[in-house]
Amino acid sequence: MDTILIVDDNHAICQALGLMLEINGYQVLTCHTPEDALSLMATQDVDLVIQDMNFTRDTTSGEEGKQLFYALRERQSDLPIILMTAWTQLETAVELVKAGAADYMGKPWDDAKLLNSITNLIALHKLARANQQLERVNSQRQVAIADADLCGIVFGSGAMQRCIDLALQLARSDVSVLITGPNGAGKDKLADIIHANSPLKNKPFIKVNVGALPMELLEAELFGAEAGAFTGANKARIGRFEAADGGTLFLDEIGNLPLSGQVKLLRVLQTGEFERLGSHKTLKVKVRVISATNADLAQDIVEGRFREDLFYRLNVIELALPPLNQRVDDILPLVKHFVGESFSLSKPAQQALLQHRWPGNVRELENACKRAALLAQSRVLTEADFGLPPVHGNHSCAISTTTFGRNLTEMTPIEPQVKSLPHAEPAQSDSSDAMDVSREQIEMALRQHKGVIARVAKSLGLSRQALYRRMDKFGLEK
Repeated sequence: MDTILIVDDNHAICQALGLMLEINGYQVLTCHTPEDALSLMATQDVDLVIQDMNFTRDTTSGEEGKQLFYALRERQSDLPIILMTAWTQLETAVELVKAGAADYMGKPWDDAKLLNSITNLIALHKLARANQQLERVNSQRQVAIADADLCGIVFGSGAMQRCIDLALQLARSDVSVLITGPNGAGKDKLADIIHANSPLKNKPFIKVNVGALPMELLEAELFGAEAGAFTGANKARIGRFEAADGGTLFLDEIGNLPLSGQVKLLRVLQTGEFERLGSHKTLKVKVRVISATNADLAQDIVEGRFREDLFYRLNVIELALPPLNQRVDDILPLVKHFVGESFSLSKPAQQALLQHRWPGNVRELENACKRAALLAQSRVLTEADFGLPPVHGNHSCAISTTTFGRNLTEMTPIEPQVKSLPHAEPAQSDSSDAMDVSREQIEMALRQHKGVIARVAKSLGLSRQALYRRMDKFGLEK
């Protein structure tokens, strides 16, 4: 409820104004002298003041009201003040309105006009305060970003700004962080930012793509192995945990870790202790673990593929990274980064890039940009260069074309108003697919998802057609 202070030496006017305002939903405070008004302002939060201009009997100059007005302005420069007097002097009214008085009314007043003025002034005051707060937050963000190591990340969206803000906040602690999001969205970049801005930034930073390692080698990679522990182990080797001792270990695609490895990982997280494969000697390390996954670990827990206790050890704080099609304002800055300064974009190319759904996220966009730079016939890239269909009809872009090429530190971190964009089918070209998918990864994904092609394709960041082409290439059964 908004609070209005009435300052008038006439008790009847205070009562009349107070009753009218209370009927219309306002909380009312009243006092009868400038001294009382200033004392009350020191202890009460007030949204608007209605003040008389004369407080001494037989005085009509308005000097007392002017003094009170300027005293209130010194205490709260943006407070809406409505001046009321039965002795209206044009010169005084003009002076005080120029000095910041919100309105100047004569007595007797018009109830409807006064209520309308109060409603508008309080709304504008709240909006001004909200804008000031937003400016302070944006200023603090820009200072934080200016002082931070962003590891070359390129962005322009409010969604990505919030992810980076949280990553920088988490960097100062040593808690375990779980980064979730689809394949190719940039989870590893957030891990880089967390480590680069942490107290451990000068310590080892070891990355392990759990999903790219054969199952039989996972434990040896993570925890090390003694000579003869398995076929081909001719000498002892240290694991990634030992290599990361005192620093940070990033476990990408943690959802692919087998249950046997999950047990050992849980023990390391709890105690810092583990044994190499083929050894009974207990080793102890101190490592901060950042993990990432595109899987639904909660569903994997229900289906018995992931340990619940390990999930809660890894997921002290979750950092959720949206897919690229939910960060439309990131697309053009990323394209500019990938294609370089030598190329510019045609207007239809910008529209096509913004309206494509990018199921492969930033990885797919990067591949499309490499294709465009290689196949371009001129320095102005078209939608055909990116392997995208032309945009038909008059579609408005979700982001101003002036965004293309802006420095990321100049982007205003305010959530953009992104329109819903129609779906565009990805171009059927291997150059826009994930070319680094191996036979082992496909076999692993087929086993993990029990041969369900749609799920396998999604986990690998491929279209189903692209997955079928690779299965044919490697001689895998559909």
